[in-house]
Amino acid sequence: MFARSHLRRLVGSRSLALLPWLLLPVFLPGCSRKPATPPQPPPAEVLVTAVKQEDVPIFHEYVGQLDASVNATIQARVQGYLVAQNYKEGTLVKKGDVLFQIDRRPFEAALAQAKAAQLQAEASARQAELNAERNTELFQKKVASEQERDNAVQTAAAAKAQAEAQRAAVEQAQLNLDYTTVTAPVDGIAGLAKAQVGDLVGSGSTTVLTTVAKSDPIKAYFNVSEQAFAEYSKRYSDPAERAAHEKELQFELILADGSTFPQKGEMFASENQVDVRTGSLRIAALFTNPGNLLKPGQFARIRVRSFVEHGALLVPQRAVNELQGSYQVAVVGPDNKASIRPAKVGERIGQDWIITEGVKAGERVVVEGIQKVRDGATVVPKPWTPPASASPAPATSSAPSPLPSSSPSPAACSSPPR
Repeated sequence: MFARSHLRRLVGSRSLALLPWLLLPVFLPGCSRKPATPPQPPPAEVLVTAVKQEDVPIFHEYVGQLDASVNATIQARVQGYLVAQNYKEGTLVKKGDVLFQIDRRPFEAALAQAKAAQLQAEASARQAELNAERNTELFQKKVASEQERDNAVQTAAAAKAQAEAQRAAVEQAQLNLDYTTVTAPVDGIAGLAKAQVGDLVGSGSTTVLTTVAKSDPIKAYFNVSEQAFAEYSKRYSDPAERAAHEKELQFELILADGSTFPQKGEMFASENQVDVRTGSLRIAALFTNPGNLLKPGQFARIRVRSFVEHGALLVPQRAVNELQGSYQVAVVGPDNKASIRPAKVGERIGQDWIITEGVKAGERVVVEGIQKVRDGATVVPKPWTPPASASPAPATSSAPSPLPSSSPSPAACSSPPR
């Protein structure tokens, strides 16, 4: 009896110990179920605009410096005491206007002396000529010898030469007298006087009296890079074609206050060699300057219309993503799926950018929300409206371009016009 009851107790306790293991299979099937798939996020909402295609005039900008078309240094050509200043400094003078007067009296005396010497030489020459004629007649009559005739002829020739020398001395004395009146060689603005009345001028540092700057027209100098000029020369290798293109170039001046000078400029000249220190070529444009509003030495931005890009593809600049020197655009197809494409860019046109490779006219590009776009992902496109403040601007180069087609120094190295 004792054994049976002990066995029943033992079996009962083991059953209780095995109960969790018997119940375990009931719960294991529930643990093997797959978790529910989380809901997919909705398609990203982006703002898109169509790629425009149009003819765009391309402009290039440089920072240059203005200079007078003629910078005349007025010097005293004879030595003497300055007795008068006949102009107001900083005012417009005309060609031939008297600027300074040097004491004339010493030069008048020198002229009178030269004239007297000329009269004496001419008289001697006339007398020698008569002697030569007389000795020639006597020789023909066999009265004078051949040597006497030759001596008389040679004496007459020497006297004539002496008279010519005295005549030249008179002209030089007259020139010296005329040089005592210092006049303006060109129309322009007369500068500050570097000598005062009473100074002895015509020697040393007092030789320079003032300057006259002709600033109508005025020149604008700027620099283009050697590489840009090489590209320009290659593009217009025919001299006749290049000359015709340069005549068509249109220059504008943008002043320090942001205003545009009303007068248009034209190509004037280019330097005949590249500056070895800067690797750039100096270019000059010419602007009419009525009223002398522009002054030599001013800095200004010079904008030139280089060429017209026909059928250019334009997208907003914010639609172009730059990454380590490469460019990308996100294009939304008809099925509202986005594709990330590499792109090649050209000139900047105001708020837009010319795309030379990567998009087609009429395709929709993402302007806002490009960071949310994944290649091949579906998006919700909505039309993008340009900011109200964004106004069309001329096409301006963002990269070097050649000859007139931008720097607070005239040595800005941009590219020339195309």
